[in-house]
Amino acid sequence: MSKVADVLKRVVLGRALRSTQAHYQLLPKRIALPVFASDALSSVAYAPQEILITLGIAGLAGYAFTPWIGLAVVLLLLVVVASYRQNVRAYTSGGGDFDVATANLGANWGLVVAAALLVDYVLTVAVSISAAVDNLGAFTPLIGEHRVFAAVALVALLTVLNLRGVKESGFAFAVPTYLFVFGVFTMMVWGFFRLANGSELQAETARLEVHGTGESLAGLAMVFLLLRAFASGCAALTGVEAISNGVPAFRKPKGKNAATTLLMLGLLAVTMFFGVTMLAHLTDVKYADPLHGSRLVDPETGQDVSTGQHTVMSQVAEAVFSNFPAMYVFVTVMTALILVMAANTAYNGFPVLASVLAQNRYLPRQLHTRGDRLAFSNGIVMLAGAAALLIYVFKADVTRLIQLYIVGVFVSFTVSQTGMVRHWNRLLRTTTERAAKRQMRTSRLINTVGLVITGAVLVIVVVTKFTHGAWIVCIAMPVLFLLMRGIRGHYDRVARELEPDDDTPYTLPSRTHAIVLVSKIHKPTLRALAYARATRPSTLEAVSVAVDTAESERLRDEWDALDLPVPLKILDSPYREITRPILEYVKNVRRKSPRDVVAVYIPEYVVGHWWEHVLHNHSALRLKGRLLFQPGVMVTSVPWQLASSDRLKARPDRPAPGSVRRGDGERRTRIAERD
Repeated sequence: MSKVADVLKRVVLGRALRSTQAHYQLLPKRIALPVFASDALSSVAYAPQEILITLGIAGLAGYAFTPWIGLAVVLLLLVVVASYRQNVRAYTSGGGDFDVATANLGANWGLVVAAALLVDYVLTVAVSISAAVDNLGAFTPLIGEHRVFAAVALVALLTVLNLRGVKESGFAFAVPTYLFVFGVFTMMVWGFFRLANGSELQAETARLEVHGTGESLAGLAMVFLLLRAFASGCAALTGVEAISNGVPAFRKPKGKNAATTLLMLGLLAVTMFFGVTMLAHLTDVKYADPLHGSRLVDPETGQDVSTGQHTVMSQVAEAVFSNFPAMYVFVTVMTALILVMAANTAYNGFPVLASVLAQNRYLPRQLHTRGDRLAFSNGIVMLAGAAALLIYVFKADVTRLIQLYIVGVFVSFTVSQTGMVRHWNRLLRTTTERAAKRQMRTSRLINTVGLVITGAVLVIVVVTKFTHGAWIVCIAMPVLFLLMRGIRGHYDRVARELEPDDDTPYTLPSRTHAIVLVSKIHKPTLRALAYARATRPSTLEAVSVAVDTAESERLRDEWDALDLPVPLKILDSPYREITRPILEYVKNVRRKSPRDVVAVYIPEYVVGHWWEHVLHNHSALRLKGRLLFQPGVMVTSVPWQLASSDRLKARPDRPAPGSVRRGDGERRTRIAERD
């Protein structure tokens, strides 16, 4: 069974990589862009749609503000990209915003950022995968009917691809990402070209009316609605911070390459987002959500036709390529794929950040270690589990999930920019070179502008989204913060306990009292007795528990007949227990000689089949578990390999690259034995 599992693991994940092969996983910019930027690029598929859903509350009158909301989001995106280019040049360790906040604002602010980013990465996977299922459902009704199952299946597929390693997943995702960029740019060029030539492009929903619950909104209420629409559009900014967390994956010079990739991301994201938003506006796309205060109505029949709407991206593509259906299919498929790729951004950011946190003892240490393929496997699996749970709870509903979105990322934006301003202030006090100081002042100005704007947007996002689901994130982040503080406190307490001090006993114990546990006289028992005698303890005895009187008498007779050089003591157990009598006996030995060490030897079978574990060793495991809590007691397992374990103990290690093959080694061994 174990061998089958190993074969399956190798087939699914590939051959294990050595630690010395880590440099093979570093990414060139052309691969790093799709790996880390697909989240921000994919926002083209849902950010304009969320703007229309929110503006639809005010009815058709609200749609007039679409270009202005889109422009505000574009300006914000440019500011954030410019700010983060300073971050990736200054901090290349991979901690991203966590490192910036910790180094400049203190550990607590670093944890605030870490909690925000971890939550946001999970939501990135849930939102992106759910949006991908939405787009696939536009022309595949079967997927739309089983959206939750399809979304969870996509999460599982992404998990497997990422467990194979960063570089392999990068190559797998590079082609779809670039094809998506090609498709969107082709759609924009062709759409604006047709509009400029006088073609009348209309979306399938152009003739429908949008009725909202707030059609009479005015004054401050209308301003609040516009701010809420802007907050929904800010989903376009998610993923910008992923590059700062993934700097170690870049080739050298890491900071410069990361900054260049970030600039490429910004230019592509700005152009694509605003282009699609304007095309949606010019083709008169309408999109409503009855659960969020708007609905689509057919003016001829007066019927509500909100059910079964195609996504905004799908409607724009269909209108633009009305004379070229194949391109419509191409853009729709590539949109679904890029949304899956967007989730992959979180698969690269979450495990790296979790590893940094684990290294700093804020998360379990298992998250710091790399798997067979040099990926942070435990972090990848944890992210997948959390995202799948969210998809199941929220039924893969993008509009419900997106209300939880972007709060965390704007918390990290704001705190990070604050830390960068302090970083430049500190360097300016210690730098004397004029050119360097001038460059630092420019960087500080950029980060200051980023701080002011992202801070303002954070307030807008929290206020406008709080009652629509953001309150869940506002609770989750403090809970995660406290959890990480608790984990760090635990590791610190353990470190203090383990630190040698003046009271630590460095001398040998005065005496060792050895006890060999015996159930019957067989080979494992005799080996345990021999090993215990070889350690030369001060006193040695065999101990058995009388669960069955007749069996105990037979054991005594066999012991005496063999004339074994170790005294046998049989403990009475009127309630047929094994563990408690042994524990009480060991405690009594310790009580009589508190300065002595009691060494307990437990014979154990070593089996080779999974089903044999069900039949053996349960008493030994229970005993070891209880004895380990007894002070001054050492527990030693004495293994006896059964025949079924031969296939495992004879299994050769994997040969190192360049070493002889298994057959060659066996041949050489036989020749040596013959000689």
